[in-house]
Amino acid sequence: MTRLTLAIDAMGGDFGPCVTVPAAMQALASNSQLHLLLVGDPDKITTSLARADSALLGRLQVIPAESVIASDARPSQAIRTSRGSSMRMALELVKEGKAQACISAGNTGALMGLAKLLLKPLDGIERPALMSVLPNQQQGKTVVLDLGANVECDSDMLVQFAIMGAVMAEQVVGVDNPRVALLNIGQEESKGLDTIRDAAAILRTMPDINYIGYLEGNDLLTGKTDVLVCDGFVGNVTLKTMEGVVRMFLSLLKSPGGGNKRAWWMTLLGRWLKHRLAKRFGHLNPDQYNGACLLGLRGTVIKSHGAANQHAFAVAIQQAEQAVRRQVSERIAARLEAVLPKSD
Repeated sequence: MTRLTLAIDAMGGDFGPCVTVPAAMQALASNSQLHLLLVGDPDKITTSLARADSALLGRLQVIPAESVIASDARPSQAIRTSRGSSMRMALELVKEGKAQACISAGNTGALMGLAKLLLKPLDGIERPALMSVLPNQQQGKTVVLDLGANVECDSDMLVQFAIMGAVMAEQVVGVDNPRVALLNIGQEESKGLDTIRDAAAILRTMPDINYIGYLEGNDLLTGKTDVLVCDGFVGNVTLKTMEGVVRMFLSLLKSPGGGNKRAWWMTLLGRWLKHRLAKRFGHLNPDQYNGACLLGLRGTVIKSHGAANQHAFAVAIQQAEQAVRRQVSERIAARLEAVLPKSD
């Protein structure tokens, strides 16, 4: 395994260095070939490093940044005033070849806009898409995109997402000839918006894409498809709704029982049942798959949830490692070259 250098926007997200720095140390401890560039306020980062393992600090460098892009800033304004910010500087490290990927829990719109501006989309891609790999009921994984980078998408963009998702399913999930579906309000061909129906018509004609038709929202975790494609508005609402339900379900499993009036055997049975259910469905915990990859760029960018805890942010760092090791951007570029019609 060769050296891998990643740039982390240490100031992004709801908690900044309180989460990103411990997560970075956790990632360094788990991979001896990993080197990290922490971009942000040196004083705040150093404070979070006070109890860090000195043996790991040799593979970590703090890159001073002058400012932080606020999570509620308008993307257009944030991009115009982004020079010297931790997010932009982390992306510039990738552009300059000093890092092989960037991870940020900051403002999604700003990250999308800056990544497109600095790293540029691949040939054949109009706009990058946020992609995540979700666990399903078949003990497998489903690639889902777009999860919020593009609120509105035309049919060509949905087709581009399908191609990129298929490459991810092959290279990351390890599925041969992955099944690709469009998220829709019904499985009948007449259902849905014109953009979805037009995308379906294009996908049916593409021999390199194993298109299987429409799936509805209740099929998100069933494993009926390997790639599920939608626009960013629908994808973001769908993902967050699912995550909210899963978190509520898991919290109910951890909640105390109904008092001391139950027989002892009922209490033991309840504890055993909760343990079994938690073990069976614990893999659906959103913290286990945090980190959406911004596909379609000439570089690797991972967007973490803004509210991610230490474990979840460490998972996002692992996502970046995996994407770089498997040369996801290069493989997507090669597939686009082979599949999409050449432009004038």
